[in-house]
Amino acid sequence: MFMRFDRHELAGSFGDIGTDLPLLIGMIAAGGLDAGHVFLVFGSLQILSGIYYRLPMPMQPLKAMAVIVIAGKLSPGIIYGGGVAIGVTMLALTATGLLARVAALFPLAVVRGIQFGLGLSLALLAVRSYIWPSGVMGWYAAAGGFFIMLILWQNRRLPAGLVLVAAAVLYGALTQNTPTALATSWRADWLTFQLPSATDIATGFLLLALPQLPLSLANSVVATRQTCADLFPDRDVSIRKIGVTYGVANLVSASFGGVPVCHGSGGLVGHHNFGARTGASVVIYGAIFVTAALLFGHRAKDVLALFPLSVLGVILTFEAFGLMRLARLTEPAKWAQFVTLATGLVCAMAPHGFLVGSVTGITLYHAPNLWRKVRP
Repeated sequence: MFMRFDRHELAGSFGDIGTDLPLLIGMIAAGGLDAGHVFLVFGSLQILSGIYYRLPMPMQPLKAMAVIVIAGKLSPGIIYGGGVAIGVTMLALTATGLLARVAALFPLAVVRGIQFGLGLSLALLAVRSYIWPSGVMGWYAAAGGFFIMLILWQNRRLPAGLVLVAAAVLYGALTQNTPTALATSWRADWLTFQLPSATDIATGFLLLALPQLPLSLANSVVATRQTCADLFPDRDVSIRKIGVTYGVANLVSASFGGVPVCHGSGGLVGHHNFGARTGASVVIYGAIFVTAALLFGHRAKDVLALFPLSVLGVILTFEAFGLMRLARLTEPAKWAQFVTLATGLVCAMAPHGFLVGSVTGITLYHAPNLWRKVRP
């Protein structure tokens, strides 16, 4: 499949920034990471993913790990150790065939529930953490963003996402002093190779990789595979392929000062919703991070901080709605539809939601057959 670089791919390149940017900045601040290194590695992995898959298949910060890092203010060594640990674990599961066997345990109704639950949790996050705390001016900005998206939705000549991003950057430039501060901070930043210690890898496995693994299996692997089939039915993206790129990306990221990353169904839907149809959108998205890192070094995060938080919330909301819409493609049986809804609600609402939701959904899905077997 060819890659096309046009205004639609440019608009689509911003479809996942609402998820990525707050998590990246939060991890940089909490862990004392070098923003230049984080952005350079993150952007480079985006570019490689776009070229390899030739689909809008982005890399995302690992969400469960990000939350733990931000809450616990973990050291850089443990963050890098967690990246190596999750990368090795995923490669081991892929090489032994266990990843494909685990993926086969998820019926379509449960996968749709995971997609629905992720969409619902992202929508709640957008409102509670991005839009509502931004105050009156932020609410006006969010309302304007929703208006732009609704008026220009699926407009082929003037992509809604591109107009929204341009308006957001202009608003941020006019209301913040970031451009002035950045004008005096031009500094190229380069990567250095350094593996984390065995102690950091062991600690990272216990503190970060284990809590992340259920979410990765459910969303990063199973739901992402299904979303690829939904949006690009002519492309065969296997569980094994996703597992390999997931594992390799984390080993590379941890070795060069980046944060742990994954693929994700939400990011794929976000890019697609904003107009992306090829890997060019992810290449463009990655190039933005790489450029910011090379030009501004440790101040790179301030470049993308031009985006108002409320507008990131708008982008995240449309990503969420795109995921939730996929739930309608679940199995036609009434019980399967109930399983999809129940799985999604548990994933979004319960502690350790994606682990509990997956187990709940699989159990409910097979409950009628089990009942018929044990009934006298």
